[in-house]
Amino acid sequence: MKIHVKFFARYREAVGMDALSVDGQFTTVDDVRALLADRQGFDVLSEQTLMCARNEELCQLDEPLVDGDEVAFFPTVTGG
Repeated sequence: MKIHVKFFARYREAVGMDALSVDGQFTTVDDVRALLADRQGFDVLSEQTLMCARNEELCQLDEPLVDGDEVAFFPTVTGG
């Protein structure tokens, strides 16, 4: 299964790229997050307040995946 992953805002800055593709046996968005969070420089994906989207729609980490899906990770937005 191939999943296309995008990073936004400070996550993009932290990992040093806009996007990548990963291959593996993924059931949920969290499976992708966990795989990437274990890589050096991707520890920002371990944050508790992480937001995510599947195919450009906000979702939870337990969102199921199918081959070819796009997953996006981004920090929560706060205002003041």
